[in-house]
Amino acid sequence: MSHVPAHVPFELSGAELRDAVVQYATAPIYHDSLDWLNHDNPYRRQLRPQVLPLLDFDRTPARDGILNYASLAAQRVLTSIYEADLVFFPKSGLQGKEEDFKAFYSPANRALGERIRPALERYAFGFLDDEVETSGTWTAKSLDAYLDSLDAGAPAQASPAEQAVRGSADKERAARMWLVQFIPDFLSEASPMMRNVLGYYGPAQSEWFKVLIDEYGYGVHETKHSTLFEKTLESVGLESELHRYWQYYLNSSLLMNNYFHYLGKNHELLFRYVGALYYTETSLVDFCRRADRLLKDVFGETVDTTYFTEHVHIDQHHGRMAREKIIKPLVEAHGEGIIPEIVRGIEEYRVLVDVADFDFGEQIAWMDAQPELKKLHGPVHAAILEGRVQAPVAHLVEPFNELSNTHCHEGDELCHIVSGTMRFESGLGSSLTLEAGEGVVIKRNRLHGADILSDECVYEIHSVGDYRKCLS
Repeated sequence: MSHVPAHVPFELSGAELRDAVVQYATAPIYHDSLDWLNHDNPYRRQLRPQVLPLLDFDRTPARDGILNYASLAAQRVLTSIYEADLVFFPKSGLQGKEEDFKAFYSPANRALGERIRPALERYAFGFLDDEVETSGTWTAKSLDAYLDSLDAGAPAQASPAEQAVRGSADKERAARMWLVQFIPDFLSEASPMMRNVLGYYGPAQSEWFKVLIDEYGYGVHETKHSTLFEKTLESVGLESELHRYWQYYLNSSLLMNNYFHYLGKNHELLFRYVGALYYTETSLVDFCRRADRLLKDVFGETVDTTYFTEHVHIDQHHGRMAREKIIKPLVEAHGEGIIPEIVRGIEEYRVLVDVADFDFGEQIAWMDAQPELKKLHGPVHAAILEGRVQAPVAHLVEPFNELSNTHCHEGDELCHIVSGTMRFESGLGSSLTLEAGEGVVIKRNRLHGADILSDECVYEIHSVGDYRKCLS
């Protein structure tokens, strides 16, 4: 079964798709902000509509291209489309935000989103077609053997993302950046799953609903898992408002969260969701043990890790439920032909975990390396001035408090300040102040932004491709 179908008759493409994406994103609630943080307004999320006309959402990227800016833009748009199905309110109440509330949930906004969703899903998740293969003959017996071989609940080595936190020059900053990446999922936890417990399909539906009830704290708000995660965030000095840190979400963090929305929104992919659910619930047991230790090692006993310790217990139960009460009855009811889809969901999720680990590790290394990358400005700029490297250049003049909302580039670039002062942002709690004659090397696919601190700033962006060739 194909993962994401090729163009189907109703699916937009080409200029029509691009125009429709721009039309969706030009709603005022999606415009750039003048602050790095969103302030208790879950309806505003920056989609940078001014850049979208330059992007091509027809050419589905391979795995080595999914961390580029077009993919980040697609993930941000998809997050907004999916979340229009969910109910969000500001913590401080709706007063003063009524118009944003109406705009986000309006029929026009939702209809525009649904119009572009299939094409953006193909763009965002199509790379998985080349990453996962589940052909061959599958039986209930071979599925059992496969699930046993995963040993997903066994103790495992720290993930590359966890290693990045432990190895960072600023462990607390790295750990906060790590926690922020979970916010799109953990503050509306199990919402994508809710889509799969609606309808009528027998005992497996009721068993899945039990998993959902657990995630929602058996109807007690204080034990709801998202409430527990709010306490974790607040215990390390982070705010718990939804999407306050929108500009610091990495491409892969949105990709991971959107994957479950994608599977839940498209019910023909339900069996993939079942597989991903099993692997997620089973592997989270040891992950949460490690997360508890990691956060306590970094922040000490003041950090509230109840969110993670609660999952150590409950996800052991959920893993067994997913296998024995959901997967097994579904195979018995609908035949062994659904097994490749179940396996595919597991394998696709494992690919996404690898992508997210790599992306986060690279971002932390990039944040840690900011002082060195500032020093490299000199030799890289000299190579350009001397003509040893030919690099296209953009000349920019921006006024005070002009905020370049976070984005990334497909190749390395050099930022050079001609006059004025810029704050260069490379992650939560990570920034440089750049004065005239200074600059920084911007590495490909790394999330960054800028704010102008002087009355005016004149600067240049040189597209060097690979900055290392400037140093040889």
